[in-house]
Amino acid sequence: MGKISIIIRNKNEERWIGHAIQSCLDFFNDPEIIIIDNESTDASMQIVNEFCFSDIKTYEMKGYTPGKALNYGVSKASNDIILVLSAHSQIIQDIKECDISKLLEEKCCVFGNQIPVYRGKKITKRYIWSHFVEEDVKNMWSESENRYFLHNAFSFFKRDFLIDNVFDETLPGKEDRYWVNKMIQKGYNTFYNHDMKCYHHWTPGGATWKGMG
Repeated sequence: MGKISIIIRNKNEERWIGHAIQSCLDFFNDPEIIIIDNESTDASMQIVNEFCFSDIKTYEMKGYTPGKALNYGVSKASNDIILVLSAHSQIIQDIKECDISKLLEEKCCVFGNQIPVYRGKKITKRYIWSHFVEEDVKNMWSESENRYFLHNAFSFFKRDFLIDNVFDETLPGKEDRYWVNKMIQKGYNTFYNHDMKCYHHWTPGGATWKGMG
């Protein structure tokens, strides 16, 4: 597959962003890591700068939206494969890069299994977490949302495809759901690979943490 570009969006993620970056370095060979920072006021960017010997590029963004940050990150990426990783996600499972590249020849997106961790405790997969099942799924459908499902905390794309099919920059959130439903309507397919795993750590005020425990 060659090198990979990893886009991480950051807003005051000092607790976990170092873990996210280190997991990228652990599981990929010399990745390009692109940090899009949403005017953070904590120590998160100081932590990013501690990885100074890695291939890390940082950009500040005003007027932030999730889609705008992703589109900008893609425009700065140098490699054919893009990984979008949450700043509070930590890759824990070895990823077969060649398999990702092969899957993306036929799928517009491949996304992985997220294990929710609340203050160090792995919690029951309910609500949004129930989508991350222990089997592979093509074009995952969400019964609870009544639409196709994608979650951009741990998802792979081809750079050229994202250049031609950008995320909606006007949305305050869930840009991934709107994007994937539009892509499937166009006739493209997605793939959920349950063997690719990450921890998704709790953060205060996180929108995906309804019904913890």
